[in-house]
Amino acid sequence: HTREQPRQPRNSGNLVQSERIMACLRASFSAACANYSLKSSTSKKSSRVESACSAPSAALSFASRASFGSVRKLAAVSKTSKSAPRAMALNVKATAVHRLQDTDKAAFVDSVQTFIFDCDGVIWKGDSLIPGIPETLDMLRAKGKRLIFVTNNSTKSRAGYLGKFHGLGLTSVSAEEIFSSSFAAAAYFEMTNFKATGKKVYVVGEVGIQEELDLVGIPYIGGPEDGDKKIELKPGFFLDHDKDVGAVVVGFDRYFNYYKIQYATLCLRENPGCQFIATNTDAVTHLTDAQEWAGNGSMVGCIKGSSQMEPIVVGKPAAFMLDYIANKFDLRRDQICMVGDRLDTDILFGKDGGLRTLLVLSGVTTEETLLAPENDITPDFYADSIAEFLNC
Repeated sequence: HTREQPRQPRNSGNLVQSERIMACLRASFSAACANYSLKSSTSKKSSRVESACSAPSAALSFASRASFGSVRKLAAVSKTSKSAPRAMALNVKATAVHRLQDTDKAAFVDSVQTFIFDCDGVIWKGDSLIPGIPETLDMLRAKGKRLIFVTNNSTKSRAGYLGKFHGLGLTSVSAEEIFSSSFAAAAYFEMTNFKATGKKVYVVGEVGIQEELDLVGIPYIGGPEDGDKKIELKPGFFLDHDKDVGAVVVGFDRYFNYYKIQYATLCLRENPGCQFIATNTDAVTHLTDAQEWAGNGSMVGCIKGSSQMEPIVVGKPAAFMLDYIANKFDLRRDQICMVGDRLDTDILFGKDGGLRTLLVLSGVTTEETLLAPENDITPDFYADSIAEFLNC
């Protein structure tokens, strides 16, 4: 057993610790000034960087007001790397953020062969089409662009989403252009030959997952049918579960309840080799155009907490869906642009996959969030909406 080290006096080492932190901050500031090209810019972000680098004392004062978590992260980087700490620890954005200008739009569109669009917040919000979308999609098709629509929302199958596109008047969209996280879950089971195991899937989610599993012949239980089931917390109550469940898939579920949490937990903890699959871990989603609603991340988090297992994520920003799409259509990634409204799913999905990225402000992310010093996910460009392509 490792013996506990004696505690240091309360104030011991404070001076040394302070000196280390300030040395770390000075090193990071020097790295920021050395590495950034301080070109004049009309953006607020560029002005902030220029001001910081022209006034060292002001920059260090700003850094000294950073949160303790940021300082601790900075110190950790300093200990583990011989290079200067990242400028991000000083809340200085290392990469410029570019709004797509009218003069750049034509060249941008011409340089992209395939556009991958997120749906919620890019094409529609709730059940309302975002203005200018039909004309924009028609224009891109007329230019010979391939259009692909990707959504993390698993409540519908591809057939269900095709009905939504057509119901909103986007009748040129085909089923082959739609990739939902419910489809991704079924594709994962198909590619891993899950059917050969003879096992079944327990579904925490809605009909979209069930319909996609039907199409690939994967047996399942659960889903909306368990929405009304309840746990009787009385002495001696025991909840039995199916020992033939070989995977639990968790998608967005408006009928999520304690019964489903317990059943999924039993399968994961007591069935040997049972897999934990998440369609996505989005914090919020657009169920209506009036406000944001708790997303699938809240449901995955519940079962992750009780099972003590990490899920395999098949939706954005994980690579599985992009790999599938690129292979299916034989696409060059340097000719693809990912367009989305979320930094931590859509834009990260694109950047991690080697794609060009465009953030639109028609959904979750605001310009303030994008330009915030603490944001470290930067798209190649951003715009208010894809309808801005009409001006190219």
